[in-house]
Amino acid sequence: MTDTALEAVLRRDRAVVTAALVVIAVLAWAYVLWLAAHMVMPGSPLPDGAGSDIAGVDMSNMGGMGATVAPGFRAWALADFAFIFTMWAVMMVGMMTPSVAPMLLLYAGVARKARADGRPIASTGWFFAGYLSVWVVFSIVATGAQWLLARFALLDPSMATDSAILGGFVLIAAGLYQWTAMKGVCLRQCQAPIAFLASHCGFRSAPLGALQLGVDHGAYCLGCCWALMALLFVGGVMNVLWIAGIAILVLLEKTVPTGQLIPRVSGASMAAIGTWLVFRAL
Repeated sequence: MTDTALEAVLRRDRAVVTAALVVIAVLAWAYVLWLAAHMVMPGSPLPDGAGSDIAGVDMSNMGGMGATVAPGFRAWALADFAFIFTMWAVMMVGMMTPSVAPMLLLYAGVARKARADGRPIASTGWFFAGYLSVWVVFSIVATGAQWLLARFALLDPSMATDSAILGGFVLIAAGLYQWTAMKGVCLRQCQAPIAFLASHCGFRSAPLGALQLGVDHGAYCLGCCWALMALLFVGGVMNVLWIAGIAILVLLEKTVPTGQLIPRVSGASMAAIGTWLVFRAL
């Protein structure tokens, strides 16, 4: 295969992967927007005579895809856990897919060239599946955290904490984490895909090896971003502008070549706002 032909194939592969990532992200965001438009979280029990409910929400006049469900302050059923887990998992896909795109495009380009050279590696899909599996596990933890906050009536109808002190301490903790060495190590792995691959012995030919490589990359990403995701409980789990703001911050941290500047500036701002919230509430 000539260099010109190879470049054309690589461009085509990048276009296919880019299109697939755009579709995945758009579908995930569409689901989040749909939930934000239909989801309510009442803080009081249903009145007598209300229809059947899921997680404390009146379902008597809701049908089909327009049904509105969200966990209230009563005990959750298994269906509530499943619904909220799905919400978190899809939201994580929508938030994290853009920031992992550079790594996936690099992987896809190398995979095509490796096949052309007769040394194929596992497909990009295996790597992406491993990456997303980390965020699926995180979604389980986030669902448990939401259940705990709802259990103690610490969430308002927008699924944000209604305690200024708790919200302030979460902001302070997230802001301080932005300055930690662990944040720096994880962020550097996310910012430099080639360096990450070099430190993990490069690409894998076996699907399970590529899956594990994706898990490793996802673990660094989780180490980089978990504190930012906790901020969803401050601004509202279904506050679309807040979700988008955190997603943009994650994307900027990973793709804009400013080293540790963005996380440290944002971290200082979070800590300052959190401190102000706590002192105002005292």
